[in-house]
Amino acid sequence: MIHQWKRALLECASGVFERGGRRAPEVDEEQVRDLHAKIGELAAVNDFWARKRKPWTGK
Repeated sequence: MIHQWKRALLECASGVFERGGRRAPEVDEEQVRDLHAKIGELAAVNDFWARKRKPWTGK
């Protein structure tokens, strides 16, 4: 992940100081799909543990 950030910085850092319009950020569709899958997985785990703690907390 850090290597990706460093590469993005090195590729785009000069554009920060240029005049003119802003470029639209590039979206890595594969990474977006992976992140959405991870969010779904974490939401399912969170729901599971929320149901499991109900008998002990009474909520």
